[in-house]
Amino acid sequence: MAKRKRLSPAQPTYLSTAPENKSALGGPGSLSAPPIAQVASEAATEGALQELTAVLETARAKGLMIEEIALDAIDETHLVRDRLEQDEEEMGALVGSLRARGQQTPIEVVALGQTADGKTHGLISGWRRLRAMRRLYAESNDSAFATIKALVIQPDGAEGAYVAMVEENEIRVNLSHYERARIAVRALREGVYSSQKYALQSLFANATRAKRSKIGSFVTLVEALDEDLLFPTAIREKLGLGLARAFAHTPGFADEVVAALRATARPTAEAEQEVLSQLLAAYEGTETQAAPATPVVPASERAPGPAEQPAPAPRVRSLDPADRIGADERVSVQAAAGVRLGFTPGQQRIELTGTAVDMTLMEDLKAWLRRR
Repeated sequence: MAKRKRLSPAQPTYLSTAPENKSALGGPGSLSAPPIAQVASEAATEGALQELTAVLETARAKGLMIEEIALDAIDETHLVRDRLEQDEEEMGALVGSLRARGQQTPIEVVALGQTADGKTHGLISGWRRLRAMRRLYAESNDSAFATIKALVIQPDGAEGAYVAMVEENEIRVNLSHYERARIAVRALREGVYSSQKYALQSLFANATRAKRSKIGSFVTLVEALDEDLLFPTAIREKLGLGLARAFAHTPGFADEVVAALRATARPTAEAEQEVLSQLLAAYEGTETQAAPATPVVPASERAPGPAEQPAPAPRVRSLDPADRIGADERVSVQAAAGVRLGFTPGQQRIELTGTAVDMTLMEDLKAWLRRR
């Protein structure tokens, strides 16, 4: 009878090492993964990483990725801002909201590359949020307020950047007509647009034609008074349009307004509005003092004859001592604050109008005439 062979139970040590003369890298008896599996796994990982990188780069290029950027790295003067002033109450409310809830809406910036002053991004929109975050960081020195969430966009040139800024402010904080006109003037001066008309059409393409016309009228105010107004955004629409018409009709009137502003204290917006209103009222009062109206004769009472042509209205211009004044002209000049002087040589007529024309002025004028 054949002798049976006893089998011993498997021992843990049997599987702990590779058999002698067998490769641990895939030969017979190897317990390692085959090289082909490792290569496939590494290739899949690298492909996924490249795909993710491409998605992120595309999102960043399209301005879809929110990034955190250091406050000091943002140049808020990259564009000429359209906001002239910030209401302190509104800014306080914004600071309080950011402190309590954090930043909910990102700002928009454009990458600048490396600059001499260390600024890496230029501000497109979000000026109020940037200022509020800087105030929070200055007050608290909290690192949570040292950076700001931003979308890095790539606008289509300078025109696109200005349009983005204006549209963002139109949506969030309605601009005054003066601010709208001012950004159009400044953008033209920066060489962004080739003409003022093109600037208005591009910046306010979504506005109605009537609204663009009003903004264009305020351009006249910006060009004439921007350096002398203390509270330009407070100018009411009716007052601004009236001043613009006066400036266009009588160019020298703008110089008179500038002189009056510089000679008058204006501690508040209301005080400045009053000065402008008085000047315009005096100007319009003089304008209405034209040649006496010709009585209207009914057609049935008129003698037959050739059709009558209305007499041309006197031409109005500002006084310049070096000029010769024609008989058909009427000179209009701001003599003093609240006093406007009108003179029509053909009628031998001098007029004084304005809020400062009173009995005292009349007595002073009488005394002056007696001394001549």
